[in-house]
Amino acid sequence: YGGNVGIWRLASILSQRGIPASVFCNGLSAARYPEAVQHSVRCGLDIAGHGYAQDQYLLDHPPDEQRALIRRSLDVLERTSGTRPQGWVTPVYGNDRHTTGLLVEEGVKWHCDALDLSLPRLEQTPAGPIVAIPWSEFVDNRVQRGNPRAYFEVYADTFDYLYAHEHGALLHLAVHAHFGGTPLVAAMLQRILDHVGRFAGVWFARHGEIARHTAEQALDQPALTAHFRRR
Repeated sequence: YGGNVGIWRLASILSQRGIPASVFCNGLSAARYPEAVQHSVRCGLDIAGHGYAQDQYLLDHPPDEQRALIRRSLDVLERTSGTRPQGWVTPVYGNDRHTTGLLVEEGVKWHCDALDLSLPRLEQTPAGPIVAIPWSEFVDNRVQRGNPRAYFEVYADTFDYLYAHEHGALLHLAVHAHFGGTPLVAAMLQRILDHVGRFAGVWFARHGEIARHTAEQALDQPALTAHFRRR
């Protein structure tokens, strides 16, 4: 359903509003639904890696096999989308201490495997730096067979709290093509986007843009610290 219908509906909702987004796509999905990936690109959406298959957890594999799975996924997505992905999220966050460094070695600039923070940060690995972006706390599979309105209520209430109390906060809105691409949840997604879009100063950003902003801030910090010390 996600490849046949869901992603097309979601891409339409986003493109109608001019809202950028990232599509996390595993290699197997891209191989089976290349037209859906290509349509997403035409709608201005970025393609990011999401493993090769959802039942392949990287932590179940030694580093060499992890590297092969990461590379296989990125290769398929590059052939399908025309651009090699620079972002990644591991299926079910199934990574281990080797994974992040392997992602850097394969040219990945950011990941969404971070579950221990509320704002992005620059992480250092033996292979180089990478930006860690926190994932969503409430995804659409929690409501699809219950009360879809809860999806809108949770994100609207969270946004209202952050907007009022935490300047510069991040709200990571997550939606699956096979759940959120149904009319039940897509209608709630539209309501969320319309609600958030009414507020001044809100930045709808792709993950790559957030990663670049985070990296630039981290690079500026040492100079700022040195300036304060000189004073």
